[in-house]
Amino acid sequence: MRGEEAVRLRPPVNRVNPRAVNWWRVTCLLVAAVPAGVLLVLGAFIGPARNGLWIAAAAVGAVGLACTAFFPAWWYRVHRWEVTEDAVYVRTGAIWQEWRIAPMSRIQTVDTVRGPLEQAFRLATVTVTTASAKGALRIEGLDHEVAADLAEQLTRITGATPGDAT
Repeated sequence: MRGEEAVRLRPPVNRVNPRAVNWWRVTCLLVAAVPAGVLLVLGAFIGPARNGLWIAAAAVGAVGLACTAFFPAWWYRVHRWEVTEDAVYVRTGAIWQEWRIAPMSRIQTVDTVRGPLEQAFRLATVTVTTASAKGALRIEGLDHEVAADLAEQLTRITGATPGDAT
């Protein structure tokens, strides 16, 4: 990097909020419950395929419960984030882990989103958009006040950082 010190890939230090585990659990349950419910209703109305649809509903439900029991706790252990004066660091993923860095000079926008379930758990997601073809960095499962402070901090740091964010 011409005249600039390179930003090094390193493990971020901050965990997401512990309430994110329950938010992820409810999300997993809903993702499994909707198709399982559709299969059960179809099974109730379609006579010849009833047993097959009920078996499929049970299988979807079982996989959903297994995912709900395992993945949210695992995601909590592996999801990390950190903001320094130089960059935003994010590590996500349960099986395929992804480590990403966004130098402050490349940040274009900072957004905070709170969906209905996130609001119920007092959580928020901060999205950091850069000029990268890989897309935005997302920090999910933050306490909503931490997310607001983070968005303010990033806006302040990027405003004071030289560069054109392209």
